[in-house]
Amino acid sequence: MIRGYYFITDSGLSISGNLSDVKQALNANISVVQYRNKSASSRDFYEEALAIREICEKAVFLINDRIDIALAVNADGVHLGHSDLPYHIARQLLGKNKIIGLTVHSLDDALAAHEMGADYIGVSPIFPTPTKTDAGEPFGIEGLRKIREKVAIPIVAIGGINLSNALRIINAGADAICAISAVVTKPDVCAEVEKFQALFPKKPIKSTQRF
Repeated sequence: MIRGYYFITDSGLSISGNLSDVKQALNANISVVQYRNKSASSRDFYEEALAIREICEKAVFLINDRIDIALAVNADGVHLGHSDLPYHIARQLLGKNKIIGLTVHSLDDALAAHEMGADYIGVSPIFPTPTKTDAGEPFGIEGLRKIREKVAIPIVAIGGINLSNALRIINAGADAICAISAVVTKPDVCAEVEKFQALFPKKPIKSTQRF
């Protein structure tokens, strides 16, 4: 189930390395790991993805962008952006049982993703973020609320999130949140993730999600 802190790797920001970060985050009982690495060669991407896959026994393991790598390491699914393969092609390649999440940058994007059958959406950015300068105009809290009113699938909020604003985002309807720089730039990733996890209600909110 997608709920709580949604962990995304970032080798450019990490001070401990992706594998170490994931191990620590798993100790904080996260439900999802998304492996993202924009600078690695295909071979290095595959090898690190395989290593992370092996330790994600209790968490959903998703690959960012690379459907070929997801298939090669038997990941649980992929997360796709606007410049990646279209959803319907990804679904054909991955089959009906794999998870496909889509990044959305507008309400229209969110409605389209919901209509085509995406398993969840990543709403980005909620606030201005230094980690992704091409993410588009921020949604803000009200923009997130509008999407929550219109779509039933899980929402992952990302972009400019930190401990001071995370609770507002959760209350606006996000099922999960990601705050990359607030976590992987710290020496104790587990402790930082636990701070975000503690903000979520103890009982899961009912959802139509299938994972």
